This record gives sequence, C-alpha cells and structure tokens, in this order.
Amino acid sequence: MIDLVKDGGRWTVTLNRPDKANALGVGMLERLDAIFAEAQADRSLRVLIVTGAGERVFCAGADLGEARDASSITTNPIWEGVSHRLSNLPCLTIAALNGTLAGGGFGVALACDLRLAVPHAKFFYPVLKNGFLPQPSDVKRMTALIGPARTRLILLAGQKLSADEALAIGLIDRIVSADGMDDLIAELSAASLSAKEEVLAAIKMLSQPDLTESGLRDCFSAVYQQDQAALARIR
Repeated sequence: MIDLVKDGGRWTVTLNRPDKANALGVGMLERLDAIFAEAQADRSLRVLIVTGAGERVFCAGADLGEARDASSITTNPIWEGVSHRLSNLPCLTIAALNGTLAGGGFGVALACDLRLAVPHAKFFYPVLKNGFLPQPSDVKRMTALIGPARTRLILLAGQKLSADEALAIGLIDRIVSADGMDDLIAELSAASLSAKEEVLAAIKMLSQPDLTESGLRDCFSAVYQQDQAALARIR
C-alpha cells in the first residue's frame, strides 16, 4: 500500500490505497518510517516526492476503522516519528497533492519542503468534531506556515479550504493540473538534482527554524572545508 520508485537521485513515494482514500494505518506508517530512514542514509538522494494514488484524495488521514478504539491509532507515536524523519531529510522534499488532504494526512504534507496541489483539492483537519487532538508537530508546522489565526480557522472553526484559498494563505506553494504535475516537479527538482550533497544538506539545515550556532558552524564547515564529520551531523 506504499509504493517506492527510485530513479537515480529522485525517489517517489506513493500512498497507494485509493479504495480507502489513501487512509493511513499503522502498517503503512511503519513502512513510511522505514523508507524515510533508508532515505536518510542514502547519500545519492537529492529529491523525494510523496504523492497519492487516484484522482480524488491525497490522504484522508488515519484509518479509524483499523482499530476497535480509534484513539489507539490517533495517539500512536509513529505519526510524530514519520513526520520528524521526513522533515529532517537532507534533500528537497515535495508533497504532490493529487487530491484532498484531511486529518492526519497533513503530517506528511506539512513535513515536506514544498506542497503542490491540483485545482480540485480540499484541505481540512476535522479533529475537533471527531474528539481527537491534532499531532503536535502538525500544529507547530501549520502555524509557522500560515500563522496562528488561520491555523485556528482550520482546527477550531473546522473550515474546509479550497486550493485557491490554501494558496492565498501559504498553505500550499503552487496549484497545477494533474497533467502538469510531473513537469512542475521536474522543474522544481532540477537545481537539487544537480547539487552537491553537502550544499543541499547545508541549505536545508539553514532553513530550519531551530538552527543552533553549532549547526550553523557545521553547515559552513561541510561546504567550505569539506569536513565530513560536520556533514554527517547536518545530514
């Protein structure tokens, strides 16, 4: 239910469960965690894309029908582990949103560097009415992207945003037709695919909001002094 295609320095991960709106069960999350761990160790990787199968939904969030007690899946620490691994990959990461994004599926999209969406995509996170809490890192990343008031619009007011609305507030970066998605990904990936490992990893590290002084020094040492120990620390 999770497909992985490797094409040189570019990997494509597909949530492939369209009959269930690509909802994520624990097994699928564990598979994503393993893929992202493998990606972390692959020094040839430059771009990782996450998308969904089908034409309607990128991801409907947690598969609440998987467990007798739905809270057992929504509170599973694997959600935070997966998004943490993805957000810390030393390469360009792109969420290619082939359709609607809901609930826990936000964790994958928000952890990526870029979010591209088809025109008919919708965005909503219905935790309040369902009696669940959002993943803490989702709230943090969403707030960093669109601000606290708009985050509350989604989480507390339960608003469903169109792709146009999501683009206007900065939740996504581009709207593109399904037919044009591959071309746009190729365009946005070109610079990273041709980049040196240490430069790509350092720029990714420099963009982190919690960058430390030692992390900053490691970035410069890895790029300008070819310090392999520093490179290992920023990867």
